[in-house]
Amino acid sequence: MNENRIEFFDTTLRDGEQSPGCSMNLDEKIELARQIERLGVDIIEAGFPIASEGDFRAVKAVSQICETAKIAALCRTVDGDISRAAEALAPAHRPRIHTFVATSDIHMEFKLKKTREEVLEMTRNSVSRARNYAEDVEFSAEDATRSDPDFLCEVLQTAADAGASVLNIPDTVGYALPNEFADLVRTVKEKVVGTRDISISVHCHNDLGLAVANSLAAIDAGATQVECTVNGIGERAGNASLEELAMAFKVRQDQMPFRSNIDTSELFPTSQLLSSMISFGVQPNKAIVGRNAFAHEAGIHQHGVLSNPLCYEIMTPESVGAPKTDIVLGKHSGRHALIARYSELGFELESEEITSIYEAFTTLADKKKTIYDQDLLALLPETAGQAAIAA
Repeated sequence: MNENRIEFFDTTLRDGEQSPGCSMNLDEKIELARQIERLGVDIIEAGFPIASEGDFRAVKAVSQICETAKIAALCRTVDGDISRAAEALAPAHRPRIHTFVATSDIHMEFKLKKTREEVLEMTRNSVSRARNYAEDVEFSAEDATRSDPDFLCEVLQTAADAGASVLNIPDTVGYALPNEFADLVRTVKEKVVGTRDISISVHCHNDLGLAVANSLAAIDAGATQVECTVNGIGERAGNASLEELAMAFKVRQDQMPFRSNIDTSELFPTSQLLSSMISFGVQPNKAIVGRNAFAHEAGIHQHGVLSNPLCYEIMTPESVGAPKTDIVLGKHSGRHALIARYSELGFELESEEITSIYEAFTTLADKKKTIYDQDLLALLPETAGQAAIAA
């Protein structure tokens, strides 16, 4: 793979749906999968087939309808999981089996109750078995960032030797910091991958609010696949946000000369579609797709944006498929924004009118949280209203 080409692995339908309030029915999953494919995602992880009959049906249905994206199914290092995943993926044009096992001491002792030797054997057997069903096999070392680095590399080496084409390094509990995560990726690249045609993937959680930062650091260190979700949904505090990663590449090409298949104009529509399906929308100040991402209330900001949007916007709303910049009128707004809004409503104010109207506006804005157009019309002197009617 060209090292400047980053593949987007979307796990909204699997890891994202596991978070409370994010469950979707089969029809919704199919509709969202179509939109995610339209967005340009390379791999869609459609579910965990052994987990439930509903997950099995979802993976099978998404496999049937998607034409360009690879379809992945998650499974543990258990024979029954792997055969069930393969069965669900049977209709896929480009199937991927994604198998995982925990590699940290705390997980091996308390969750798996397995020794290191047993985990190595589980890794070898599961990847070999998965390769009997699919050429494309991804292996994940769960809780990699809390694992002993030497043992982690031994496990990943075992997976690679057994035929895994993608090695995933998950920050399962959102524990890592960007510099140490980048160092871990470099270590795996040097000690395990070398010159072999194997991709390094990363799957970061947001428990410390660092999922996107860690993902970007990993990519800079040599990872070529990033696992993420729409709106950053996922277990606990969520996953790395697909839209934030995509726009980081687009806006900061000077520092991150990477390319992807993502059509960024589909980011906002995809976000809105997901929000309509689950029980909550994105926070208003969410980067890229939040309601306030392109909204301005402060007078200084409004003046700058009205003069040139680049003063306070590093991307355009159109670039992510969002509605146009929103100049919000409130108690922090300035004269320029107020004049611009009256002009949109058809009123060109005289300079002497502006002062008195602005004073009345600020008084009202101190009392009301939201200023509507009818409020602005009520503030106009009668002569201004007559002038607009005459015009």
